[in-house]
Amino acid sequence: MILFFVAYLAGVLTIVSPCILPVLPFVFARADQPFSRRILPMLLAKIVTFAGIASLAALGGSWTVQANVYGRYAAIALLAVFGVTLLSTRAAAFVTGPLVNLGNRLSRSAARGDKGSIGGSILLGVATGLLWAPCAGPVLGLVLTGAALNGANAQTTLLLVAYAAGAATSLAIAILASARVFAAMKRFLGIGDHIRQGLGVAVLVGVTAIALGLDTGVLARISYASTARFEQSLLDRMRGGTSSNVDSTRMTLAAQDTRQAAYRSDLPIEGSFPSLDGAVHWLNSKPLSTTELRGKVVLVDFWTYSCINCIRTIPYVRAWAEKYRDQGLVVIGVHAPEFAFEKQIGNVEKAVRDYKITYPVAIDNNFAIWRAFANNYWPAHYFIDAEGQIRHTHFGEGDYEESERVIQDLLADAAGKRKVESGFVQPDAKGAEAAPNFAGLGSGETYIGFMRAQNFASAERVLEDTAQRYTISNPRLNSWGLSGTWTVGAEQARLNEAGGGITYRFRARDLHLVLGPGADGDAVPFQVTVDGKPPGVDHGSDTDASGNGTVKETRLYQLVRQSGDALERTFEIRFLKPGVEAFVFTFG
Repeated sequence: MILFFVAYLAGVLTIVSPCILPVLPFVFARADQPFSRRILPMLLAKIVTFAGIASLAALGGSWTVQANVYGRYAAIALLAVFGVTLLSTRAAAFVTGPLVNLGNRLSRSAARGDKGSIGGSILLGVATGLLWAPCAGPVLGLVLTGAALNGANAQTTLLLVAYAAGAATSLAIAILASARVFAAMKRFLGIGDHIRQGLGVAVLVGVTAIALGLDTGVLARISYASTARFEQSLLDRMRGGTSSNVDSTRMTLAAQDTRQAAYRSDLPIEGSFPSLDGAVHWLNSKPLSTTELRGKVVLVDFWTYSCINCIRTIPYVRAWAEKYRDQGLVVIGVHAPEFAFEKQIGNVEKAVRDYKITYPVAIDNNFAIWRAFANNYWPAHYFIDAEGQIRHTHFGEGDYEESERVIQDLLADAAGKRKVESGFVQPDAKGAEAAPNFAGLGSGETYIGFMRAQNFASAERVLEDTAQRYTISNPRLNSWGLSGTWTVGAEQARLNEAGGGITYRFRARDLHLVLGPGADGDAVPFQVTVDGKPPGVDHGSDTDASGNGTVKETRLYQLVRQSGDALERTFEIRFLKPGVEAFVFTFG
């Protein structure tokens, strides 16, 4: 129930997200018309359309991605016609002339404000539902990730409906408020025709913005930096209960209360330590159980080795394990794979060595431990006291000092006394492990396999599991494309001929790409360019100044790290041998 509330509230927040702006003119164009017959049908159609499209996306078929693209084009065309009919009644008569009776009635009602028909409102609601998807934030990602791991079900659709209903609620409030403004203007100024024409101009401006990709580019980028953080913070709080954040003031006061004979933590109890059974293999340790861990403070870290958010968290988890080992802390990494290659035990073993992880790691290929914790995140941290109770949870990156305070507090609770701590760990993170530059981040995680691919900009349509030659010229921001002959699978694209490449227009300090050498395991050399030139001082930890590098194993490769400001750049990688597999772009 909590997650449904969070989904609804996150939908309400989309009204303040800049990427909703292109949709608003279409909604406000009906603000002066009856709510029950014109506005409500449009909002309901919008909810049903978005929830339906997003539910199909959860099923993962590539045809739904194409359907969404074509639906977007159809929606742009429909709304452009709507804008023209608002702007000019003569243009409305000309445009609607050749259409069938339904289309003619829709266009005339849009131009004249016919209060008796709801068909036009429903059709416009469908159109805005198709165009509204770019504003969906972390909640949508959570729902679709859960569907990918556990299978799409009725709960998935209901969560999407809750999200869309939240957005419709905030839009309805805005419409009702604007209706009063429009009524006052027409009553006192008598400029109804000008209002209609002004709305027509606004609609056409919105259509232009959408057609140019500004709703998924510039405005979506602004949205990422504004509402997404608040929404993610809301998720983090609600997922663990209202007390999931540590009350550091209470802990400090408790630490100073020397009158107490035995120290007890004020952290809330959030549940019991679930079973660790079900791992297919353990690294750095024999299989552990909750029974033998009783008396120890335990940190359970859910991660997967190609996840950039997990990689940037590892230095802190590793430092905590080393610093507090002798005080009774046990860190357990639970490796839950996102991609098929991450299920290979040999790959995980190498990653554990590369990241210098010495604490126990449970390989949870079947998601048994993941489900026992009811987890939904990479990375996710569960802090468990010496009595086997979960006392705190944290999801995602950041808040490292807060997490370390929790460790200190639970260790003091186990010992029954508070002692002075020597500050917080300051790991020397390098390469992909270094903290991201959120201030300059304007690009987000982008999958290459057809199941979750977005913003594909090659001239050719993706053919799933079929070899095809692709071309790419000048993608807009956050769009990407293939060049050469590739076979695009559900999770990754495989290069069939030497010389093929991938192009991405991005804005971030760091660009990473998960790559693998393919089934034969042969190393694949590559060359990277930024804006058509060798990266020079902007090269990543896996490339040199000339842009040269080699794919030797399947993992995340850091290909660009801008030494100055995080500018908008065009990245291109060319592979000198066939067989390479590309999975996902991430940024920092």
